[in-house]
Amino acid sequence: MKWPFSIALVLALVPGWSGTDRLPIIASDAVVHAAAYVPDGGWPRGIGALTPIGAVRLWSRDPAFGGLSALSIDRGVATLLSDGGNYVRISIRRNRIVTHTAGAVPDGPGTGWSKETRDTESLAIGPAGGHAWVGYERANAIWRYSADLGRVEAHAKPAAMREWPMNGGAESMVRLNDGRFVVISEQARVHGKGRLRQALLFDGDPTAKATRVARFRYRAPDGYNPSDATVLPNGDLLVLNRRFHRLRFDVVLVRIPPAEIRAGATVRGVEIARWGPPLLGENPEGLAVTQEAGHTILWIVTDNDLAWYRPTLLMKFRLN
Repeated sequence: MKWPFSIALVLALVPGWSGTDRLPIIASDAVVHAAAYVPDGGWPRGIGALTPIGAVRLWSRDPAFGGLSALSIDRGVATLLSDGGNYVRISIRRNRIVTHTAGAVPDGPGTGWSKETRDTESLAIGPAGGHAWVGYERANAIWRYSADLGRVEAHAKPAAMREWPMNGGAESMVRLNDGRFVVISEQARVHGKGRLRQALLFDGDPTAKATRVARFRYRAPDGYNPSDATVLPNGDLLVLNRRFHRLRFDVVLVRIPPAEIRAGATVRGVEIARWGPPLLGENPEGLAVTQEAGHTILWIVTDNDLAWYRPTLLMKFRLN
C-alpha cells in the first residue's frame, strides 16, 4: 500500500503540467550577428522627413533570439527586449555588432512559464542608465528594474490601465525629458470604438505610489495602431504606428509637440514618414533616438515573431 500512497502524495503536491511548453530563455552567452540588408529595389533617397542610412539583419544561433518588441539606446549600447522577457545588449562598432550581455528579466507578473506572464512590450531607460521600466501587456503592469535588467526594484498595476485589452495594453512607453512618462495603449479605445486610443501621463516614476496619473487621448492614423514611442532631443514625442495589411505591415511615424500632451487633451500630431511593401513590410516594434555629429538618428527594430523564415531588422534613418 506504500507505493499507491506515495504516488497519490506526489500528484497532490506537484502541480500538473499545463500542456504548454516552457517559454524559451536566451542563454547568457548568446551572440548576436549581423548582415547588411537592402530592400528589394534599394533604398530611396528619402522617406518623408527621413533619409535612410541603412539596415542590418540580426540573427543568433540561440533559438530564443527574436520576437523583439522594444528598443532603447543609452550611451552607445542598444537594449533589445523581446515579447517573452528575453533581452540582449549590443553595440555597433565600425559596422560590427558587439554583444555585451544576454539574459531574461529575473521576475515579472506570474510564473514566467509562458509568454502570457512575460509579455514585455515596451521599455524606457532613464538618463545615465539609472533604471529601466518595462511595460507588460496582459498583466497591464509596469515594472522597474536596474538599468541592466538584472534586478527588480519596484512594480505597479496602475488603476488607469486595469481595463486595457489583454493583448493591447502598454505597447508604447517613453520617459519624457522632464521625467514624466507617457504610456499609450495599442488597442484600448475611448468609449470602445474609433481611432482614439487611451493614453496616460505620469508625473514621475509609474511604479511609485505617490506618482499622479492623468488621462489623455491619442488619435492614431486611420487603420493603424501605435507600437512604440520615443522622445526627440527638443522634447517632441515620436510615435511609431503600424497596420497589418495583406500579410505585410505598413508604417506611419507621427511627431507630437510636448505642449499638446496634457490631461484631457486629444493629440494627433503631424505625419512625418510613411512606408510599406515593397520597400519594407516587416513588423515594426521598437523605436529609439540617438545623436550623431549633430544629426538626429532614428532606429527601428522589427519583430519576426520567432519565425525563422522572417528577418529581424535593425534600421537606421536620419531625421531631416
